[in-house]
Amino acid sequence: MHLDVQDLRNFYYRSTLGRAAQASVRGRLLDIWPEAKGQTVAGFGFAVPLLRPYLADARRVVALMPAQQGVMPWPAGMPNVSVLCEETLWPLETGRVDKLVVMHGLEPSERPSALLEECFRVLGPGGKAVFITPNRAGVWSRSDNTPFGFGRPYTLGQLENQLKAHNFLPERHAAALYQLPSDRRFWLKTGPLMERMGHRLPSLMPAGAYLVEASKRVLPVSGTPVRRAIRNPLPGLQSEPETSPI
Repeated sequence: MHLDVQDLRNFYYRSTLGRAAQASVRGRLLDIWPEAKGQTVAGFGFAVPLLRPYLADARRVVALMPAQQGVMPWPAGMPNVSVLCEETLWPLETGRVDKLVVMHGLEPSERPSALLEECFRVLGPGGKAVFITPNRAGVWSRSDNTPFGFGRPYTLGQLENQLKAHNFLPERHAAALYQLPSDRRFWLKTGPLMERMGHRLPSLMPAGAYLVEASKRVLPVSGTPVRRAIRNPLPGLQSEPETSPI
C-alpha cells in the first residue's frame, strides 16, 4: 500500500522527525555515491529528499512517482523534474540511467518482481541502484508515525536475495535511522548522538532502514557454442594469367 504523496511531503519537509530522517538516510547515500557528475540519476517512489545533492552536477535528474502515490512538483523554485508514472512502466528509455535510487517504492509495491524488472531495464551498462527499505528488526518498521512503518519490511538477507533473483549483484550496504521514531523533544535532541553510536556499534542498535547498492548483472549467453564447417565452400576467385600482346 502506497502512502499519499501529501503525507510523504508533510513528513519529510514539515516535521522535525522527518527532516532528521532525511538527513540520516541522505548522509548514508552520499557515503556510497558522493557525486554523479555528468550522469543520469533517477529516483523512484519518494526519493526526492535524497536527490537534491545531485542536481548541480548530474546531466539529468528524474523523480518518478507511482500513480498509486501521486506526484508533486519538485524541486521547489526550480524547473520541475518529477513525473507521474505507472509503477512498472516508466517513461525512460532502456539502458539510460546511470544511478537509480528507490525509496518507499519497493516495500509498498504489490508487484515487486515486475518493479525490479523495470529497474533492471532502465539501468545502463555499469549502472547501479540503491534500494532503501525498512529493517524488519528495527523499531521504525513498527511505528505508524513514519512512512517506514508501511509496506513490507525486509531483513538484509531477504533484500539481497530478492535482488539476486532479478539479476542484480549486491555490492555493499549501509544502515540509517538509529534514533527512535518519536517526535518528543528529548528523543529528537538525542537523535544525532544515537545516530553516531549506531554507526559505531551497529550490532547493539538495530537500524531503522537498510541501503543496499546493487549493480546490473548481465548474464552470458547460455548454451554450448558449436563450430560448424561450411560443407560446399565457394572456390576462390583466381585471376587468369596475363597473355603477351601479339
